[in-house]
Amino acid sequence: MRPDDIAAAERLTADAMSRVNPHVTSERTPEQGKRWTARLRHLLAVDPGGCWVCDDGGTVVGVAAAARRDLLWVLSTYAVDPTHQSRGTGKALLEAAIGYGAGCLRGFICSTRDSRAVRRYRLAGFTLHPTMQLRGELDRSALPIVDGVRAGSESDLEFVDSVDRQVRGATHRPDHVYLGDHGRLLICDLLTGRGYCYLDQSRVALLAATRRAVAQRLLWAALERTEPGAEVVIR
Repeated sequence: MRPDDIAAAERLTADAMSRVNPHVTSERTPEQGKRWTARLRHLLAVDPGGCWVCDDGGTVVGVAAAARRDLLWVLSTYAVDPTHQSRGTGKALLEAAIGYGAGCLRGFICSTRDSRAVRRYRLAGFTLHPTMQLRGELDRSALPIVDGVRAGSESDLEFVDSVDRQVRGATHRPDHVYLGDHGRLLICDLLTGRGYCYLDQSRVALLAATRRAVAQRLLWAALERTEPGAEVVIR
C-alpha cells in the first residue's frame, strides 16, 4: 500500500461494510471518512509491512491492513471488491497481511458476518469465537454514581501500557497519539485493580482492566460521559 491508495481503500471498505452490516451505509459521512482515512494513514506509517492492496490495472480492488504490537498480530481492515471475489484476491491479500505477523505468539481478527470472510479466516487457522456489539440510546436514569475514575493524560501512558501487558500481553504504545487525538482517556487505579478506557465521542473505543469490577466502573463512567441523546456504540 502507498499513501495515494488510501482514498480508494476508504471507498472500497465503506461499500464492503454496507453489504454485511445493516447499520452501515455505502458512503461514510465526511467526518467518518476523515476519521477512517486518518486511522489507515496511521497504520501505514507505523505498520507499512502489514498494509497491502490488490491493484487491477490501476484500480484498487482489495485491501488488507494489519498491525503488529509486541508479539500480538491484529487484522485491522480487510475487503475485496465483489467483482473480484472468489478469484484468489482475498486469499492473496490475507496471506500477505498474515505474513507480517511472522514470529508473533498470537493474533486476532474481528470478523464481519460475511460467511466468505469467516471461512477464509478459519482456513487460515483462526479459531472462531462469538462477539457482541451493543448500540442504542442510553437510558441515563439508569446511570449509577461512579467514583475512582478520572481523566487521563500523557503521563498515564506507562500505566496504560502496564495494564495492556497484563491483560493482553501487548501494548498500544504506537497508537496512543492517534487514540488521544480522537478520544478521551479515562483511568481507574484502585487497590483492588487497575484499568483504562478510551471514549471516542459516543463510542467506547478501548477498555481494558485487571478486574471485572474495575472494567464495570470504567464502562459506567464512559457511558456517563457520552452525549445525551446520541447513539452509543460498544464494540
